[in-house]
Amino acid sequence: MSPAHGPLIPSLAAGGHLALTEPELVGWGERLARTVTPPLLVTISGELGTGKTTLVQAICRAYGVSEEVTSPTFALVHRYAGKRSPVFHLDLYRLTGPADLTNLGWDDILSEDALVLVEWPERAGARIPRDHVPISLQHLPDDPDRRLLYAGGHV
Repeated sequence: MSPAHGPLIPSLAAGGHLALTEPELVGWGERLARTVTPPLLVTISGELGTGKTTLVQAICRAYGVSEEVTSPTFALVHRYAGKRSPVFHLDLYRLTGPADLTNLGWDDILSEDALVLVEWPERAGARIPRDHVPISLQHLPDDPDRRLLYAGGHV
């Protein structure tokens, strides 16, 4: 992965976080996609239903993926053709631990000049490279229509 990427912090985010509605989350993901340069690993963590796949779909669409982007919960890895590079979308929810990454071709995926989007990155443990861009989504208990987004060095 490229050391050229510093932490990507959402603009106008006091304290490195934003409370976003779903359309705002989609817009943020689209803006992110227009600014990234491969190779880049983006990890997206959060509980079920926080919008991880919605964010990935927005990123892929704005990155030039024309096919339908779906959750790879059972396939574990989807590869898409983006306009600037391939896009790998991984859902690690079903992994039992970092050793399972070998069977997915983890090292090969990370060595490609690609945008790599990983849901449930905590399952990869120490095999997540240090130079990745972390994103975290959380439910807001008092506002079910918004998600709290943390990005870059504030995760």
